Amino acid sequence: MGIIAWIVIGLLAGIIAKAIMPGKDPGGIIITMLIGIAGGLLGGWLGKVIFGVDSIDGFFELSTWIAAIVGSLILLALYRLITGNRRSHRHA
Repeated sequence: MGIIAWIVIGLLAGIIAKAIMPGKDPGGIIITMLIGIAGGLLGGWLGKVIFGVDSIDGFFELSTWIAAIVGSLILLALYRLITGNRRSHRHA
């Protein structure tokens, strides 16, 4: 897959992850898009390492989308954990 396809998958995976885990994020849409792109890469890598499968087969493959969304969810949860702690210390 080309870089444009990765960006599109990442953007959509970030939006889907945000819909699955609604809540207030301090970063906004740009951070959500970056988390989605990085999450797609993370999900593909985890699929290869843990399950030994090439989960990044093509743009229209279900495994590609599942890997990207799971990776995005993981990164979104980590981002909220890290930035949530920072935000609570500022108000204290």
